Amino acid sequence: MLRTASCIAGAALVALSLGAQAQAPARPQIATTKVEGTDNVYVFRNGGHQAMFVVTRDGVIATDPVAYGRPTGGQDYVNEIRKVTDKPIKYLIYSHHHFDHIAGGKAFKDAGAKIIAHQRVKERLSVLKDPHTVLPDESVSDKGRIIKLGGTTLELWYLGLNHSDSTLVMNLPKEKIIFVVDTIPVGQVPGRGMIDFYPLEAEQFIKKVLALDWERLIPGHPGVNDRLGSKKDAEDQLQLLQDASAEMKTMAQDGKCWEPAEKELKMSKYQSWPGYAAGLPLIARRYCGLWGRGT
Repeated sequence: MLRTASCIAGAALVALSLGAQAQAPARPQIATTKVEGTDNVYVFRNGGHQAMFVVTRDGVIATDPVAYGRPTGGQDYVNEIRKVTDKPIKYLIYSHHHFDHIAGGKAFKDAGAKIIAHQRVKERLSVLKDPHTVLPDESVSDKGRIIKLGGTTLELWYLGLNHSDSTLVMNLPKEKIIFVVDTIPVGQVPGRGMIDFYPLEAEQFIKKVLALDWERLIPGHPGVNDRLGSKKDAEDQLQLLQDASAEMKTMAQDGKCWEPAEKELKMSKYQSWPGYAAGLPLIARRYCGLWGRGT
């Protein structure tokens, strides 16, 4: 009898738990959040992509439309900014040339924004002619650029090859916040972005980012639990790359690339990180390219 009562009680608890899960609100496709501790820095998220925008007394500096595959994504972003302020959108800055982050800029262009990107972005987009991606109005050289608007300073730095050959690191020195897309995931294993990754150069890139004066990092994809990154996260990501490189170098020089090395790579130190199972083969393949083919 006691066992029966216990089973009934257990079943009731399971039912209640399942009911609570069923009633939990779904994560909204679009969300805008003010960065804690700031007066004017916001994160705009659309699905699994996000961007930073800054509201100043003279206008708005926005980044990355993140509207790839989302026909209304650019306008949705503009609409979210309008919920925060009616000040003009002065600038839209592309983080790099990959369409999943910068498609959808027409709505910003129509709103009067000047589009800025690293010089190689225009070179690449001019050839590719993607119908959803607006060409930059102005280019930033490898020496970088500083934008000052309404009492806010935003530094644009090119720190070398990494996830792309056109990435700009965006630094808000007063707020000690940087916006870095793709090369430094927050608390998770890198994935498909490894396809055109520059492995050795990316290590030097992360070291240069670490040398800058900042405390929080806004990533181009939401971090674990939507948290912002820290220097510890950047250090951890650098260590992961260095560990993967060392492992694959040995296997590649033993003639195991491609398939044997991809199957044998195990990085148990990181198996609790989100994205481990899906990302590990991609990491292995990229480092096989480096150490097994020299590319």
